[in-house]
Amino acid sequence: MEQNIKNKTGLDKTIFWMLKSLLCSYLVTGILLLILAGILYKFNLDEAKVTAGILIIYVLSAFAGGFVIGKITGTKKFFWGLLVGIFYAVLLVLVSFGLYRSIQGSVSELVTTFLVCAGGGMVGGMIS
Repeated sequence: MEQNIKNKTGLDKTIFWMLKSLLCSYLVTGILLLILAGILYKFNLDEAKVTAGILIIYVLSAFAGGFVIGKITGTKKFFWGLLVGIFYAVLLVLVSFGLYRSIQGSVSELVTTFLVCAGGGMVGGMIS
């Protein structure tokens, strides 16, 4: 599949890179959420610790996506990482809306999640 992308235009490559980075982010999210669920089951954590764990997972997942796209693009890494973080946050909200038919959480929680995801993606891009 990557062979076909080499012959495509710049926009096609960019979309492919973005999807690849977002897939990486969501794979990391899935793995870390499974680990958090196991920890929650084993140690019976309170809500504050679970919320903190979820925010850490958001940061690490956006970081992973930003890191991947930074390695792929090689230029403007912070910008591409920021973009991955933003798209990651937007997809989180869309999935939540699709599942619950409403936006879960207050405005301040949504803004915090958005900033955490955008910052994690940007840092991942800069470090790559």
